[in-house]
Amino acid sequence: MVRITKVHTGGGDGGETSLVDGTRVEKNNSRIEIVGLCDELNATVGMVLMEINRLVSTHSDGGQRITVRRVQDVCNSALGRIQSELFDLGAELACPLESIPEYMELLDGNDSDRLCEEMDTWNEELSPLESFILPAGSGPIANLHLVRTVTRRLERAMVGMKSELRPLTLQYVNRLSDWIFVMTRWVSYRLGEEETLWIPKGKRSKGTVEMTKRQSKNH
Repeated sequence: MVRITKVHTGGGDGGETSLVDGTRVEKNNSRIEIVGLCDELNATVGMVLMEINRLVSTHSDGGQRITVRRVQDVCNSALGRIQSELFDLGAELACPLESIPEYMELLDGNDSDRLCEEMDTWNEELSPLESFILPAGSGPIANLHLVRTVTRRLERAMVGMKSELRPLTLQYVNRLSDWIFVMTRWVSYRLGEEETLWIPKGKRSKGTVEMTKRQSKNH
């Protein structure tokens, strides 16, 4: 177990920090950058959980809103697990590949495969996509879209140093982004929200201009 008794040490005052093996590096080192992105991703997952748990889960008469409770239960369990897995990933990313300690418990194929299994289960409830989805919606949905984009940003940064990482870490992050996308669709479906679909330019009307003109005439 981790035991932290003091946070401020002054060791980073000069812009350096330590990797897990004790190596001192600049705080803009590429490995520190991906560790920071992993931390940022974890924080955005926490924002989703906050929004999910803000949903009203009871009716005015005190009865439970079963669908909302289902979404909260699934998201709290699944996203809570993801937050712990991201801490596991962050610890590994903070180690040079050749210096990963034997005691460190690493993400493995089971963690990666579980993401696919969960995606397949949620996807069974969803209709096929007929267009790309715009990143919009209520608090939980919009924040899930943000989580997906931060996951992809972490993946891009990891690709830049993939020769220094275990291949499974890249596989996990790639699948995690897909997992977040499918979860976003599933939560949207379960909460009864319509997805905002992209309409290509050639098929879009001049709706905003025409609406403004009509409103001006009415006034």
